[in-house]
Amino acid sequence: MKLSIVILNYNTADLLVKCVDSVMGERGKMGEKGERGEIIVVDNGSTEPAFASPNRRASARQAKIKYIYNEQNYGFAKGNNIGIKQTTGEYVLLLNPDTEIPEQGKGLSQLIDFMDKNPQIGIMTCRVELLNGNLDDSCHRGFPTPWNAFCYFSGLSKVFSKNKLFAGYNLTYLNVKTIHEVDAVNGAFMLIRRKCGEELNWLDEDYFWYGEDLDFCYRAKQKGWKVFFWPMMKIIHYKGVASGIKGGDTTASRETKIKATEARFTVMKTFYDKHYKNKYPSWIAAAVLLSIELKKKWEIAKI
Repeated sequence: MKLSIVILNYNTADLLVKCVDSVMGERGKMGEKGERGEIIVVDNGSTEPAFASPNRRASARQAKIKYIYNEQNYGFAKGNNIGIKQTTGEYVLLLNPDTEIPEQGKGLSQLIDFMDKNPQIGIMTCRVELLNGNLDDSCHRGFPTPWNAFCYFSGLSKVFSKNKLFAGYNLTYLNVKTIHEVDAVNGAFMLIRRKCGEELNWLDEDYFWYGEDLDFCYRAKQKGWKVFFWPMMKIIHYKGVASGIKGGDTTASRETKIKATEARFTVMKTFYDKHYKNKYPSWIAAAVLLSIELKKKWEIAKI
C-alpha cells in the first residue's frame, strides 16, 4: 500500500462526507482500483457518529473505508495515533475532516512522487487555503523561538514581513508560489513518510488540542528529516469547524472560544518547556512564559 489517509472526526459528520468524497477522487488518481491508497476514519467520541445513518454506513463499506469509533474524545494526537496503528501505507496523510480537495490542480500522487525522489523529506504539506482564498499561515511557519515569538507578538513580523530576521514566525519572506523547506506545517494536511513517523513514535499525546503538529515537525527536524511546502496542490480548510470554534454559519459560544484560547496558550507553554526552556538563560524563559500569560489574558478579554 502506497498511501494511508487518516481522517479524525469530531462532530463534523456533514463536512466529513464532503471531505471523503474529495479524497476518493484523489485516491482514484493513485491507482484505478485504489490499490495504492486506503482511508481510515476515526470518530473521536462524537455525539453524532460520522456513519450513524444506514446510508452512510453502506457508502463507507462500499468505499472500503476503515471506520473506528472511540467511546470518548481522546484529543487530536491520540485519536490520530489510534488510526495510524491501522494503516499499512508507505506514507500516512493526516487530514482534517473540515478540509476539501478541489478537483483542479496537481494532487497527492505528485507529492508522493516528489518524496519518493527526495528520501530526506519526512513531512510535506500542500497549500492549505482558507475560505477567503488566503493561505492558512499555520501550514507554512517557523519554530516559535524566543526571538521569533517576540517579533510575532510585538508586531515586528508584520511591519517587516519580507525580512528574514523579523519574519521567522510565519516565514512570510519566502515565496509561497515555490516548493521550499519550512520548519513546521499544519496537522490539517500533513503527509508523513512512515519511516519518519515510526522513528518519532508518531504524535506526542501530551498535546490534547493544538501543538502536536508543531512538536512532531520539531522532533523530525531534530532527527535530520526535512519538512517541505508544496504549493502546486491546494486544499480548502473550513478552519475552526473540526475544533468546535465554528459550526456552520453559527458562532461558537464565549465559553468554547475561551477554552480554545486557553488550550492554544497552554500548548505554547508545553512546547517551550519541552524544547526551549533548557536552551536559554532562565530570565529569557521567565520573560517568554510571562509574555504568553499576558497575551492569553489579553485575547480572552477581547472575547
